[in-house]
Amino acid sequence: MVVNRFTKILPLENGDRLSRSEFERRYLAASHIKKAELIEGVVYVAFPLRHEQHGRPHSRVMTWLGVYQALTSGVDLSDAPTVRLDLDNEPQPDAVLLIEPDAGGQTRLSNDGYIEGAPELVAEIAASSAAYDLYDKKTAYRRNEVQEYIVWQVLEQKLDWFILREDVYESLIADDAGVIRSEVFPGLWLAVSALLAGDMAQVLAVLQKGLDSPKHAVFIEQLKS
Repeated sequence: MVVNRFTKILPLENGDRLSRSEFERRYLAASHIKKAELIEGVVYVAFPLRHEQHGRPHSRVMTWLGVYQALTSGVDLSDAPTVRLDLDNEPQPDAVLLIEPDAGGQTRLSNDGYIEGAPELVAEIAASSAAYDLYDKKTAYRRNEVQEYIVWQVLEQKLDWFILREDVYESLIADDAGVIRSEVFPGLWLAVSALLAGDMAQVLAVLQKGLDSPKHAVFIEQLKS
């Protein structure tokens, strides 16, 4: 097929139903758009992000995950990357934590620099439980086998942490101390109440306990092998 090089690229609009290739073509041409996602074949263009509802909680999640990644060889972290999940889904998650391909991870890096496949862990900052993060996007992550999925609903001050078991997302439950422990990333512990309260000193203190645990040491050795 011969393509006219002067063909006009149409704008990227909320609600457009596009193929992944056409979504990428329009997104790359829309330099004014900072974040757009293709979820189940539908385009979602993000509004400007507010500090209290997104910027600050996002930075806290990245701090927590960043410390874990820094002390866990074989694990990588990315801030709001475009992820090619499948032909109908190209989200831009707030954070992804993944096992590096050479260490047996699920993803790979494409020739043009995008993550392809399902990261082992995805974290999203949502305004509330009404956000699409808990509906179509959650369905896409489950179907593509994202192993753990965290959604922080900022307005409701609630955090859900799901784990994929037999093709179904189940909630990870905090222990008596209010700590959730990742099953995919041993040592990744989260003091949920402290995170919601903005007490990052306590969040990092609890994380350090996870990093000092025997399970984390075993995990690092498994990644090396």
